[in-house]
Amino acid sequence: MNSNIKNLDLEEELFEHYRFEVPKGQALLRIDKYLMNLIENATRNKIQNAASEGNIFVNDIPVKSNYKVKPFDVITIMLSHPPFENHIIPENIPLNIVYEDDALLLINKEPGLVVHPGHGNYTGTLVHALAYHFENLPMNSSERPGLVHRIDKDTSGLLVIAKTEAAMTSLAKQFEAKTTEREYVALVWGNVIEDKGTIEGNLARHLKDRMQMAVFADPEIGKPAITHYNVLERFGYVTLISCQLETGRTHQIRAHMKHIGHPLFNDERYGGHLILKGTTFTKYKQFIENCFKALPRQALHAKTLGFNHPTTGELMRFDTELPQDFQDCIEKWRNYSKSHHADEE
Repeated sequence: MNSNIKNLDLEEELFEHYRFEVPKGQALLRIDKYLMNLIENATRNKIQNAASEGNIFVNDIPVKSNYKVKPFDVITIMLSHPPFENHIIPENIPLNIVYEDDALLLINKEPGLVVHPGHGNYTGTLVHALAYHFENLPMNSSERPGLVHRIDKDTSGLLVIAKTEAAMTSLAKQFEAKTTEREYVALVWGNVIEDKGTIEGNLARHLKDRMQMAVFADPEIGKPAITHYNVLERFGYVTLISCQLETGRTHQIRAHMKHIGHPLFNDERYGGHLILKGTTFTKYKQFIENCFKALPRQALHAKTLGFNHPTTGELMRFDTELPQDFQDCIEKWRNYSKSHHADEE
């Protein structure tokens, strides 16, 4: 299965949903007509739309709906979401609900909980939990119930969920207009020299590693992303920072901080699970291992979320404590920096 075909704007990975090999002896026939006979519930209009969006490939090359199939052609239909992800079976997964009313609810997501089904995670997600605890949640544009935004699996913190169509529309507009307040706390490698700063740079899928996002100078590639940061505390080899998001792109803080040379502590995908700063002493290596054990994920928490209530218009602002694993890791660094006065950089 080729799940790594890239579409032209480098924005997303495409996943294989169907694959057909045209048999020997097949007469020349338009691909939209050919596929209508093979795919259950597929209308010609749907197939033509898939072709115009560049999602139908013949021998790994995108084709239009008037392409004539011929014997031994290999046809694949690739979509931006993995197969089976829309078959949501409710699961009784506990939710940490911070606030709830008729229009919305706020969840403090545990680290390790995937927000929505995706490649390799077809069960056990927040969406499955929402389907269990709530009926008739509105669908977003990706057919995911209640979701207005998302945070990564191993990031903890606040998520707002819409309970009505009106709330979904209002909240989605606020996120799009960048009027929401979103503050994250992160522990990053290295001593961040400036007390505050702004990182700007278009984000798109990394050209070599499709699981990473990367910053591109070319304005034609990717989507604009802006992160403001403030230093909260310095520990010598690592720095505790607060990040305010002006945009909300996939992996925005993780990719932006790596781009300026400060990957998140223990962020395996972006190289932060290696010892990037410090000494070569065995004791120091052991100390880092203990920190990684205390916080077995990237050091990122969605701490504050603010928005206007979709019904009342009232400004609502929610704040959460750092999870215990994050606090434990910070405490280790605090003690280490006090006792070692790490000043080599």
